[in-house]
Parts: sequence; structure tokens; C-alpha cells
Amino acid sequence: MKIKILGCHGSDSLTREGGTEHCCRSIGFLINDSLMIDAGTVSSVLTLESQQRIRQVILTHAHFDHLKELPSLADNLVSCATNPVTIAGIPPVMESLKAHIFNEVIFPDFFGLPDMDHPTFQSKVLEEGREVQFGDIRVTPIPVNHLVPTVGLILRDHHGALAISGDTHQTEAIWQAAAKEPNLKAVFIEASFPDEMSDLALASKHLTPSLMKKEFQKIGKPELPVYVYHLKPQFRERIATQLRQLNIPNLHILLEGQEIEIS
Repeated sequence: MKIKILGCHGSDSLTREGGTEHCCRSIGFLINDSLMIDAGTVSSVLTLESQQRIRQVILTHAHFDHLKELPSLADNLVSCATNPVTIAGIPPVMESLKAHIFNEVIFPDFFGLPDMDHPTFQSKVLEEGREVQFGDIRVTPIPVNHLVPTVGLILRDHHGALAISGDTHQTEAIWQAAAKEPNLKAVFIEASFPDEMSDLALASKHLTPSLMKKEFQKIGKPELPVYVYHLKPQFRERIATQLRQLNIPNLHILLEGQEIEIS
């Protein structure tokens, strides 16, 4: 399983660390060049050729930063797609997408363009806890604790499995599933705010570094590689410092442009 990190932050911003500028971008993970996990970043960093290879997009939830580049992806594919791209999510996500984005007011309905017989996008409704096959990847959506209906994901192929938390505060089901996964190779967990902003993390249903560690420990595999993402750019340096102080042996902070192999 090959994961390209197109975007891995809780917002978009140009930051400067140690005299070096870096463009933080919203969440977009590209799996095996054809499956997107969220679409906060996709069209703005991929060539048209690479965008045409995308066959499925799974949306963890309907917050704007996780789907905001779907309209530009549709614009780029409408004249060249021979088969529609599958947009998948749990029912509240798909309902929100069609009611508030592709509603002919905010943006045209690309689930029916260029025509109903040849749409750019097609819907697939996911059921929590039920595995679905997308190409060579099997995906199980699992509910997590966020402000709106949201899922984390267990991704599996013949090499191993990856757990992705999605946007979440303290939760249980995703970690119970991860703990039972016999071939779990890595986990992606969010940490949006520094520890001193725990009240805001609670109000917005996100994690801080200390809370992230407690969630990770629920899996019961302390040596498991854990990749932390969704850091808010304005607090990135502070969050990163606190993460490094957690003494988790195989902790990594995701950065745009990385490629990770799960094997």
C-alpha cells in the first residue's frame, strides 16, 4: 500500500520554520495513485494526468476542509473521464455534499454532468462497520467522536492494514478495531491543538498531543508506527515539540510530499 501525502494539516497556510517556508495543506491522502482519502487537497497539487487516475474518493466527514477540492477535481475531469469517479461516504456525508456543494447554487451537480448517462461523479453510500472493496484496497468505515457524523478507516491489502483516525476527540470503536487487526502495520492519528488548548480541542472534538497518546495506547501496540496529522498550522511548532516529548518510540509527524509504504 503506497500513500502519498498531498495534504496533512488542519488548515491551509504558508508557514516558516527555521527560516524555511512550507505550504501546509488540508487533508488529502492518495492511496496507490487511484484512491483518495478525503479531498481537502487533490487538484491543486496533482497533474491532470494524475487526477485522471483517481477512481474513488472516500470522505471521512462533510467539513469543508476535507472536501473543498472536489469541485475543482470535477471541473478537471468532466471532459475526459470515461468512467465516473466514485465518491463514497456514510449517508450524512453524501446528503451534505449534494445539499450544500453540488446543489446547482454553490456548484453545478457533477453527479449528473455532462449528462445523466455519463456523469463525472457517482455516489457510493458506506455503512459503518461494513467492509467495501475499492480496487485492491478493502476499507472499513468506523464511527469516531467529532462534531458531525464522521468515520475513521481501516484499510487493508494483501500486505497489511492501516488505521486512520479521521477527525476525532476521545473515542473507542476505531481503536478496538485496530487492536483486533492481526496485520496492522501503522496508524494515522490526528492532533490538532497544543495541550494548553485542551478546552478548544474538547469544544471542537479534536485531540491534543497528550490526548493523542492516550488514544494510541488503547491499541495496545506501543512499537507500532504512528503518524500524526491534522496539526493546525499556526500551532504546528508547539504541537510538534509536545509530540516529541511523549516518548512514543515510533512516532512520526506527517508532512506534505511524503510517500509511505505499508508492507
